[in-house]
Amino acid sequence: MYTHKKENTWQVHQSAFILKRQKKRLLQKYVRLAIMLSIPSLLILGAWHFLDLEPLFKQEHPQTASASYPVKEQAPPKITLSKTDLKGLIQETVFLNADRDVFFVDTPDKSYTLTTSLDTRLQKTLAAAMTRLKTLNRGKPQRIAIVAMDPSNGSLKAMAGFDLDNLDANPCMVSDYPAASIFKIITASAAIDSLGYTAQTPLYFNGNKYTLYKRQLAETRNKYTSKISFSRAFAESINPIFGKIGKNYLGRTRLSTYAHAFGFNQEPDSELAFESGRFSVTESDYHLAELGCGFNRDTMISPIFGAMLVTTILNSGTSLVPRIVNQVTTSNGQIIYKGKKEDYKTAITPKTATTMIRLMEKTVTRGTAKKSFRGFTRDKVLSKLVIGGKTGSLYNRKRTVKYDWFIGFGKEKTGEKALAVAIVVGHKKYIGTRASSYARTILKTYFKKIPVRTAQLDKADKD
Repeated sequence: MYTHKKENTWQVHQSAFILKRQKKRLLQKYVRLAIMLSIPSLLILGAWHFLDLEPLFKQEHPQTASASYPVKEQAPPKITLSKTDLKGLIQETVFLNADRDVFFVDTPDKSYTLTTSLDTRLQKTLAAAMTRLKTLNRGKPQRIAIVAMDPSNGSLKAMAGFDLDNLDANPCMVSDYPAASIFKIITASAAIDSLGYTAQTPLYFNGNKYTLYKRQLAETRNKYTSKISFSRAFAESINPIFGKIGKNYLGRTRLSTYAHAFGFNQEPDSELAFESGRFSVTESDYHLAELGCGFNRDTMISPIFGAMLVTTILNSGTSLVPRIVNQVTTSNGQIIYKGKKEDYKTAITPKTATTMIRLMEKTVTRGTAKKSFRGFTRDKVLSKLVIGGKTGSLYNRKRTVKYDWFIGFGKEKTGEKALAVAIVVGHKKYIGTRASSYARTILKTYFKKIPVRTAQLDKADKD
């Protein structure tokens, strides 16, 4: 009995000695690997295997051995919301004239929180203005639509307006407004891009600036001919010059190509189901001249699309897809959608875009928007901005509503902050506040510095 016990003790001792030697060799192997490869994690891995070798030498049953390892729990699948799903989710959400930037959407299954890009200070200013307009007896517009967009990422900062014929409609999203002289942006860009025009290119016209007779399309030069630079022709919105550019120099193919490049007759994949612009060319040469200068009721755009045209100019020729949702979260705080910047179309070269900025600046300083922006260089807020734009005006077919456009921009001279705006006002019998005047108010509100104390109170209210 004693002998048997001694024999067993020796066997145990011998096994322990062999096991210890094997552990020591394996540990030395992992240490050498860690030193050679300079990867500390190998040393940790070696120690982990070293500590877990004993069950292998005990020759446990595979099922028993595997049972000793903890089983990691599977992470719940990540839920995401596609842009298509988001479109359906927000189609009933009213962003127009909203005085907040957070919205709540309930479905039969879940509740969602939408955090938008809307600027609450600007939205509150515009919403109050829309309420006040509706109370007017004289100067009340039939329709008005205002869009403000951040040209650096395509996010909408404001959307306001109303349509007295349909108070439930969003007038910012439909393209049933005649583009009028706003289309001169496309004609001018095409002339610079493909014909080599510069701001100083001399041009000639006969007759009135704002008419478009067939005789004005001839290249006539006589004592009644007026000479003007391209930049002034754009700033003053001279119809005969842009009619001749469209008919005589660009032609159908080139004008159609640039209209398409800017996004006409297409629908970008945006979160918002808005209409873009409509453009078509007929066989009539005179109609081609009408298209070139915008003196027609066939070319149509929406205010959101108007803001997109501005982003094209400010982004070196590339437009951005408009968006309004920054993120969507579920009731438990899980983020399932995040908005992001999306390039849409490249229409012109960066050099052309730079020239267009100069032309649009001249509209404000010496052109058709000069009156609305008079004295802005002495204004405490506006003087710090580079401001440009384009105006346009045209009656509807029944001549009951006169549409008045301003699309343009303001950007800091010494910073990166910028804003693209598009405003259209449908005046009735009495002309009220013009679109360019609204643009001035919007830019001043958006770029005005908020006092530190006020900013802290606003943040506290949101928290």
